[in-house]
Amino acid sequence: MPLQLPVFVRRSFRHRSTRVTSEGLQFLIFTLAIGIAAINTGNNLFYLPLAMMLSLILISGIVAEYCLRRLEFHRHLPDLIMVNHPVTATLVVKNRKSSLPSFSLVILDVSDGQDLDRGITLHHLPAGASRLVSYPMLARRRGRLHLEGIRVATEFPFGLFMKKALYQVEGTVIVYPEITPLSETLLRGLTSAGQEQALHRRGHGSDLYNLRLYHAGDDSRNIHWPTTARTSQLTVRETEAEEQRRATIRLQTTVPASYDAVFEQAVSVAASLVQHLSYRGYLIRLIVGSSCSEFSQGDAHLYDLLRMLALCERCAPTGEIDASDHHQAESSEGEGGTEIVVQSWGGTAGVQPDHPTILINGQPVIGGVHGV
Repeated sequence: MPLQLPVFVRRSFRHRSTRVTSEGLQFLIFTLAIGIAAINTGNNLFYLPLAMMLSLILISGIVAEYCLRRLEFHRHLPDLIMVNHPVTATLVVKNRKSSLPSFSLVILDVSDGQDLDRGITLHHLPAGASRLVSYPMLARRRGRLHLEGIRVATEFPFGLFMKKALYQVEGTVIVYPEITPLSETLLRGLTSAGQEQALHRRGHGSDLYNLRLYHAGDDSRNIHWPTTARTSQLTVRETEAEEQRRATIRLQTTVPASYDAVFEQAVSVAASLVQHLSYRGYLIRLIVGSSCSEFSQGDAHLYDLLRMLALCERCAPTGEIDASDHHQAESSEGEGGTEIVVQSWGGTAGVQPDHPTILINGQPVIGGVHGV
């Protein structure tokens, strides 16, 4: 049993930390002075306040520990988080103690070993009660945002010490790239290229696409009566979908480390292009390095493409990677649709560009990529 006591103490307090506040430091110095005076003089009038001050230090530690014990946290993060776009997260805090309340709780998020102050403070949490609090979040970088836990702190009851406890409440969410407005020059280039690369297929429209025999379930309003009268067979009219277009967006990932900032801009531009074309009904395919998606459309496909961009990584230039990118460029040709290439590095030594380069069907876009 004596050998098990140190293990129990370490397990109980391994997620605890205590810091002396400025008021607590002054109190400790004053306590030390009273203690020295009591020892030097032997006067009982010094021992009485010394005992009281030492008891206040002990009570402060015990009460703060009970405030931090038996708390339960449930974090709820939004499904869609983008860089530099504020969102609201929610946190459920429950006091699982049967009789003792908790006071003056300051709640912090823990990410990458750092405490993130969200401005959450609970002045009073009764025993058995729970509170739902919301707080703003602003992600500064794309990729996986991993929250390691929640650290709760309190200075109750006397403000002498800041005692903290760590609760392992892990959470991971994908942070999508920042969506920025596109320049008018780029939008005009996309519009003209899309008109040239329109895909002819059946769908809702006014132009004739095909005539075929009537099948059970077909709309009777689509029966083509002149052909039906001529052939003595029910024939229906299929229309051609209006402005159905395809686009392939290719992001270059072979970029030196010195171009990292421009590469992040290129990822943001690619995400903005994906959203812009998706909202306009394009069939979109995304090529990021050696990863390639299928042609599709819709919100689910849009989120899949944004996830690809959120998790993509820059690769240092090598012969194999360059050959892989070249192979992807060749394989994307001949598929039909608009070809959009987002480059952050030209592959030659020179002045580092301030923004990515956009190529639409092999032609560079002049005039920038971001709107004002």
